[in-house]
Amino acid sequence: MAGGEFDLIYRHLGIFGAGSQVRLGVGDDAAVLALPANSELVVSSDSVVEGTHFPEFTLPEHVATRAVAAAASDLAAMAAEPLAMTLALTLPEPDELWLHSFSQGLGRCVEALSLPLVGGDLTRGPLSVTVTVMGSVPTGRALVRSGAKPGDWLCVTHTLGDAAAGLALIMGQLQSDYEVAAEDEEFLETRFYQPTARLEWVSWLREHARSAIDISDGLLVDVAHMADASGCACIIDSGALPLSPALSRLDANLRLDLALAGGDDYELAVAVPPKTELPPGLVQVGEFHEGSGVQCDYIPAKRVGFDHFGA
Repeated sequence: MAGGEFDLIYRHLGIFGAGSQVRLGVGDDAAVLALPANSELVVSSDSVVEGTHFPEFTLPEHVATRAVAAAASDLAAMAAEPLAMTLALTLPEPDELWLHSFSQGLGRCVEALSLPLVGGDLTRGPLSVTVTVMGSVPTGRALVRSGAKPGDWLCVTHTLGDAAAGLALIMGQLQSDYEVAAEDEEFLETRFYQPTARLEWVSWLREHARSAIDISDGLLVDVAHMADASGCACIIDSGALPLSPALSRLDANLRLDLALAGGDDYELAVAVPPKTELPPGLVQVGEFHEGSGVQCDYIPAKRVGFDHFGA
């Protein structure tokens, strides 16, 4: 029937299914994908929920961008090339205008990340989006968290703390204490609303990295996952953290709090052998050692990373 579930899916979401590895997309009971020769399938899911992962007033196109970037970032961390994605969308009401805006953001992600939408589900309920991404990696070449070795450098892509600063601005948590220029506000809020899944690093990581993880819950927490899985300790130098000009103009302690514990940047933390020649955009911020745990010369004042079920 017009306006029903299937009509909404086809009109707003069913147009993004074309891809070189897609044999059957939206419209059947399941999708059919072709894997490249001598490769393995990499699969990851991420959910974003209104009020937890994004404010209630977030534009639908930004909801789509954050949802896809969060999931696709896991492919980058595993050094996997994107194949396709599925989408489970829960909406309070069948809102045509909301779906149109959402589909605009989704379409940009499909094109930018070469990640066709090949299936999913649409249901009624509190607003949430679950994206499942699928990628491929040459057999035996997937990066895992457990690959770091003592002596390896800890490196990160691009800049840290911007998304957390953007969220603080969006929620009105900085304006009363700090003068933030309009252009800095725009940059930081964009980094929250429109994060980038760093799939452009996949080829380099596959050739040079031993281990990687995407930075979603804060550098300290996510590096601790790497160190624990690898049976190593890691020491982080706060003075080496790459900061954007916008973040650098904030209070010294605040910017370190955000860069170390803020999360939501979806940059990559990477373990590489010592003396690796680092390309532009990849910066050494620490080193792995014998032992356990993560140490840093600066401890964030308010919180360390994000835990949905933490105190």
